[in-house]
Amino acid sequence: MTNLKEKIGYGFGDMSSSMFWKVFSYYLPFFYSNIFGLSLVDAALLVLVTRIWDAISDPMMGIVADRTRTRWGKYRPYLLWMAAPFSICGILLFTTPDFSYAGKLVWAYVTYILMMTVYTGINVPYGAMLGVVTDSTREKTVYSSFRMFFAYGGSFIALFSWEPLCRFFQNTMGASPASSWQFAMCVIAAACLVLFLCCFAMTRETVQTVPTGSVGSDFRSLLSNRPWWLLIGAALCFNLFNTVRGATVAYFFADIIGPDAWLPFGPFGNILFYSGLFLGIGEIANMIGVALAVPLAGHFGKKNTFIGVNLVLVVLSIAFFILPVTPAGYWLMLLFQVAISVFTGIMSPLVWSMYADVSDYAELKFNSASTGLIFSSSSMAQKFGGALGGAAVLWLLNACGYDEAATGMAQPDSAIGCLWYLMTLIPAGVAAAAAIIASFYPLTTGTVNEIVTKLRQRRKNINESTPTEDEATDFANVL
Repeated sequence: MTNLKEKIGYGFGDMSSSMFWKVFSYYLPFFYSNIFGLSLVDAALLVLVTRIWDAISDPMMGIVADRTRTRWGKYRPYLLWMAAPFSICGILLFTTPDFSYAGKLVWAYVTYILMMTVYTGINVPYGAMLGVVTDSTREKTVYSSFRMFFAYGGSFIALFSWEPLCRFFQNTMGASPASSWQFAMCVIAAACLVLFLCCFAMTRETVQTVPTGSVGSDFRSLLSNRPWWLLIGAALCFNLFNTVRGATVAYFFADIIGPDAWLPFGPFGNILFYSGLFLGIGEIANMIGVALAVPLAGHFGKKNTFIGVNLVLVVLSIAFFILPVTPAGYWLMLLFQVAISVFTGIMSPLVWSMYADVSDYAELKFNSASTGLIFSSSSMAQKFGGALGGAAVLWLLNACGYDEAATGMAQPDSAIGCLWYLMTLIPAGVAAAAAIIASFYPLTTGTVNEIVTKLRQRRKNINESTPTEDEATDFANVL
């Protein structure tokens, strides 16, 4: 049984990753088009190309991590080795050089690809650790919940403080808009470095898995893994839901809500209603959802919870479409953001825990101890969702006549309508697709419990490397 310190330490890792990832997902498209100076078309292609490379590199990193041998384990040492490059690359990503347009475009490609490569180098091994910190399926859900609770906590800190940090460096310290974004990232990057080092120091690997096949056999077993394919599809849709909606928020507030929107707060006066507040409140609500994930999954099962949450997201997203742009409507928007974020918070630990179940399934059915490769697929789905979502937002805005130099009422009606669709109806359709795909996922609670029991029996004999014919036959009958 693992202790609280290890769970908290594991949570610190995704707290660090999420601080970067949420800033990248929600503010980087806006940074490239409105601060860095790229056109919407070039920014969209940049996001798509770099994120696709990032996704493709994930399985490569998973294979490397699976075959790493150190005194610290297979996956944990990468937290130590990659922490400093991770932070440095984040700062370079938000640096605006005094180059020509072509030179800046090259700089953007180089720094973004470098950042995503380093992100893969630390995040894939970190995710794979969930498969080796414990062999208990319930404990994996608990670990995953700690992970996502701290992840959303880090996201809240990064998103809530991002715009105030930029304003501080620009208005108080006299920095240019471009430099203020860079300095804000320096603050975030320093915190991320400390968190990853703490994660390394406070965790350990307890389950020993040894790959017995070649890289080719690992890939063949992965491609034959039906639960993996279904979970990849459902997870990609879930990440597409988050990315499309999240990447739209900065534009939605700049061009629909406006810079001078206020929430009436009775005798306490008014509160500025800005994108950082909207996103930051959502991260707090995500943390509430994470706390609900374990009891809901325990009562309804992971699969049923996954499907039910997505159906609720469909309803809430459609309802958001009819909210008025008024002071009273701002409160309703914030209320719906809380509700949507609670349910997306439930989803996040479920996905990671379900990947751990898929890893156990692969080990038993295919005798393939390829935890890193399995978990890298989850990161791959996340990044493909981010690539498609981030690029789609920019392409759709460009197709609808969005003007980067204009704000508010100066935008054409087609662009304003597009922003509303990107915040509501499009994410609703994606959530519906996630629920449909997940309905075919075969690893129910009973199946997973049987897999865990058989794996424990197998692991007792360290010399046993392949399942017996009877074991394979019995397991095939389960599915």
